[in-house]
Amino acid sequence: MKKAMSLALLLLVAMFCNAQMSDPVKFKSHLKTGSTADAEIVFEGKIEPGWHVYSTNLGEGGPTEASFSVDSKDGVELVGRLMPRGNEISKYDKMFEMKLRFFEKTAQFVQKIKFTKPTYTIKGHLEYGACSDEVCTPPARVDISFHGKSPAVDAKAAAADAKTNTVDAKAANGKDAAAALTDGVLDPNAAQDALAQDAAVDSVVSADSAVAAAPQLDNAEVQKLWTPVIKELAKYDKPVNNSLLYIFLAGLVGGFLALFTPCVWPIIPMTVSFFLKRNKDRKKAIREAVTYGVSIVVIYVALGLIVSLLFGASALNALSTNAIFNILFCLLLVVFAASFFGAFEITLPSSWSNKIDQKSDETSGVLSIFLMAFTLSLVSFSCTGPIIGFLLVAVASEGSIVAPTIGMLGFAVALAIPFALFAMFPTLLKSAPKSGGWMNVLKVVLGFIELAFALKFLSVADLAYGWHILDRETFLALWIAIFSLLGLYLLGMFNFPHDDQNRRTNVPQFFLALGSLAFAFYMIPGLWGAPLKAVSAFAPPMNTQDFNLYKNEVHPRFHDFEAGMAAARLEGKPVMIDFTGYGCVNCRKMEAAVWTDATVADLLNNKYVLISLYVDDKTPLTEPLTVTDTDGSQRTLRTVGDKWSYLQRHKFGSNTQPMYILLDNEGKPLTGSRSYDEDINEYVDFLKVGIDNYKK
Repeated sequence: MKKAMSLALLLLVAMFCNAQMSDPVKFKSHLKTGSTADAEIVFEGKIEPGWHVYSTNLGEGGPTEASFSVDSKDGVELVGRLMPRGNEISKYDKMFEMKLRFFEKTAQFVQKIKFTKPTYTIKGHLEYGACSDEVCTPPARVDISFHGKSPAVDAKAAAADAKTNTVDAKAANGKDAAAALTDGVLDPNAAQDALAQDAAVDSVVSADSAVAAAPQLDNAEVQKLWTPVIKELAKYDKPVNNSLLYIFLAGLVGGFLALFTPCVWPIIPMTVSFFLKRNKDRKKAIREAVTYGVSIVVIYVALGLIVSLLFGASALNALSTNAIFNILFCLLLVVFAASFFGAFEITLPSSWSNKIDQKSDETSGVLSIFLMAFTLSLVSFSCTGPIIGFLLVAVASEGSIVAPTIGMLGFAVALAIPFALFAMFPTLLKSAPKSGGWMNVLKVVLGFIELAFALKFLSVADLAYGWHILDRETFLALWIAIFSLLGLYLLGMFNFPHDDQNRRTNVPQFFLALGSLAFAFYMIPGLWGAPLKAVSAFAPPMNTQDFNLYKNEVHPRFHDFEAGMAAARLEGKPVMIDFTGYGCVNCRKMEAAVWTDATVADLLNNKYVLISLYVDDKTPLTEPLTVTDTDGSQRTLRTVGDKWSYLQRHKFGSNTQPMYILLDNEGKPLTGSRSYDEDINEYVDFLKVGIDNYKK
């Protein structure tokens, strides 16, 4: 409504403008023919200083866009839509609250046609809108009328029926895709062709409506865009992906946190003392304690391997964005948090640990030590289980088959170190902190953290399915409440059931409370649109914010590969493909830490056509397609995310996000790909190299 009122106001003002401002644009038209049946109707306009003419396909609620209409025709058919050419300017307009595209000084629009008879006639008109910074003119028309003998007539064109509209073309493509099915499966070439046919229409009818218009691409052109470029990318040096190192470090941190819980820490001196008393030979006692630590590592790494083998990389990645599983993950973490708060204890059946303990007494040697380590794993589950569960859930989004194993390796190493260390140096036990109420405080702190991360998993499902129940400001409001309560708890303002009644705040707790409250205060400006780089990896993206005062952002112009490539060809710009996901933590980090840099933002907004493809977009495709994947397996593409995930594997040989690839207008790489790396200078160099190679 606001946009409509703005447009009406501008037109009213235009009616009262003096006569010398009523005709700021002068268009000429001509028919450009050649030796074939193809021709172009060209409109060329000269624009007075201070005025601009709006381009095509601006979207609903905007100013008058340029369009071509046919009044009558014979022996002629239109090819595609009206296309803008020349130096098109793209800028956000506060009046219309949308990004608009327009021309200054000169404007050119082209309508392609094809002759179908020896003689032809066509009458029609161009309609356009013009504005200055203060007023707009009413919609203007440029009439055309051409007739005569065609230079040449394509025999196939003369025999073919005239095309109806893009909707019919879409239906025809569906039939073509279905015709390519052989026993319900598309071979790679047929799959690529079917996807190309579907994309050729999508580039016109399903491109982002409020961004640059894309010319119609034929099937051959789209097939070229889908052609694999894996070998070309391999020629460039690729950055090293350190995600597995981060997973190991995360597991290490989780293991150290588990050490200081009431279920694990008191067991350390008991176990080390047992080994030292069991063997008079101190070297043998140390050897057995080290074996005990290695057994802990083996047990937890085996757990990670089991998870990897049961699910696999693609299944873990799919689970990470599946609504049902993300909701289950959210509820699981809420249950873990409630357990840490003292509502109940999560324990395995005592009979399990009793039987394992009995077996360890009955056996000897390495097997006995291994069974003792297994008993520790069962007994300490009430404290380690929530941490292990959170770790396994968190690494699922990496889509790597080794990620759970690496995470469990880090966790187990941290858990095993003190047993071997105290066995080697028993005197250290005297200086180790004694068990006490501080351990329950640590559990409660972990409970608050798990509660905060539960919202992250709910947010992933919300974004992937477009429910909009947990937008950015709602998410931040909940996190502000959680970390404020954590700070107040650490200051002793309230207690949980297992806390000491006379609990007092010590110095470490005071500083933790200070940090927690400061973090909560830091997030408050985010409710009004502040970028909040520290939490960008976890909070929903900025485009879900309803009230946003922050404007220095980078937004993709397209979420469709073919439409974006077609627009880039029209504008003469290189392309950056951003393979991303709603549940991709590192993607949000890059967008907040790197894309907000002024130089990077300028390059992405003005020098490139940015296309973001969400591999976990759950929007259904018009018709499912079964394809032969890169590993030879059969795969059915049912959603938009499936299509972009297949494109990433098929064309670029990768399945991890974020992945940034710079392409020319033929779909060829301009340099190597780039993944998660927050080095802004290197990212700027990456973009500039792409521009230099594009110019060459």
